Amino acid sequence: MNLVAACACLSTASTDFEAQFKARLHWSGETDAEIESRVVSILADVQQRGDAAVLDYTQRFDGLQAASVSELELTQAELKVAFDGLPAGQRQALQAAAQRVRSYHEAQKKASGESWSYRDAEGNLLGQKVTPLDRVGIYVPGGKAAYPSSVLMNAIPAHVAGVGEIIMVVPTPQGAKNPLVLAAAYVAGVTRAFTIGGAQAVAALAYGTAIIPKVDKITGPGNAYVASAKKRVFGTVGIDMIAGPSEILVLADGTTPPDWVAMDLFSQAEHDELAQSILLCPDAAYIDAVQAAMNRLLPEMPRAAIIAKSLCDRGALIHTRSMEEACEISNRIAPEHLEVSSRDPHRWEPLLKHAGAIFLGAYTSESLGDYCAGPNHVLPTSGTARFSSPLGVYDFQKRSSLIEVSEQGAQTLGQIASVLAHGEGLQAHARAAEMRMKEPQS
Repeated sequence: MNLVAACACLSTASTDFEAQFKARLHWSGETDAEIESRVVSILADVQQRGDAAVLDYTQRFDGLQAASVSELELTQAELKVAFDGLPAGQRQALQAAAQRVRSYHEAQKKASGESWSYRDAEGNLLGQKVTPLDRVGIYVPGGKAAYPSSVLMNAIPAHVAGVGEIIMVVPTPQGAKNPLVLAAAYVAGVTRAFTIGGAQAVAALAYGTAIIPKVDKITGPGNAYVASAKKRVFGTVGIDMIAGPSEILVLADGTTPPDWVAMDLFSQAEHDELAQSILLCPDAAYIDAVQAAMNRLLPEMPRAAIIAKSLCDRGALIHTRSMEEACEISNRIAPEHLEVSSRDPHRWEPLLKHAGAIFLGAYTSESLGDYCAGPNHVLPTSGTARFSSPLGVYDFQKRSSLIEVSEQGAQTLGQIASVLAHGEGLQAHARAAEMRMKEPQS
């Protein structure tokens, strides 16, 4: 195999940098028209025929024969058998990762997920009641690869939030069930699990069938059909986000071993050909060293062809004038994963505003965040970190405002509401407030 890790080499000092930079970043999130059409058909069919449609599509797309959707449900006993059957090393790693993810999200819940209220000077009670969703669905990819880490990252924060039921769907083409995925469902507290996938699984969760319960929200990544289906059922149910290709941006000062950075760039490029890996660095010689390391290490990688294609089409090694400029460019990109591979990462972290997750220091590889550091690995992509956040406990909770007005408060607030309501031409609003006042308003 004669593959080269050929990234585009850019310099912010070049007169055409902006044009090259924008061309490298461009990615169309528009779903293919044929995919959209098929998804619309599948959603409508599942909504109309329920379990029968789910069975038909599961047979057609995954090659699974079943007389009933009940045969596609994984029992808790089967999940436990999968866990018990893992090698000891895998069991221990899964439990350790789950505990770290749980600890992080429990801290997150304490910081931002509790109800609160207060009384003002007139005795009015004002506050916010935080309650968990009743039932959520988590989609776990299961086609080209298996992702037990996605089970942990979706199910555990839902469990910590207090969600009543967690329904997992995972495709198992030709009936191949991954023991680690099933074991992760057992460890993470999944309530029910079904071996279905694709747009039909999203439809079943959104609309409900005789066997698969309707959920309040669907989270988790999937292919183009899954992404399209999630967009179309939004409103009927909540969704977390529409995930684009995976991204990593490494902001380096030249002090980290080049091999480490090269492998970090590979770690996202190996996901798929559309993934994006970018290095920003003010040291030209270091960039050359990273490129050399990439060329040397690439032949060792089992997914070398995917990595090479990703780097060629969407990768970039960008020489900046300074670390400050590198931080500015990073904020423009708003990457999913941002590594600050620097001797003093805390010097640069205050300058970084937009990123799904920020990994500080040479020893903090992005892969640790993917599996076991604790924070969630479901992150905003395609620049949406400018306005979106990682998946968290807050995604599985909702907030209700609490308002209790005292008799005294009704006099003060009623006057304000009356004036504003009359101003808007909503007389019934005004009268409703005025009736509670001791001196009715004209």
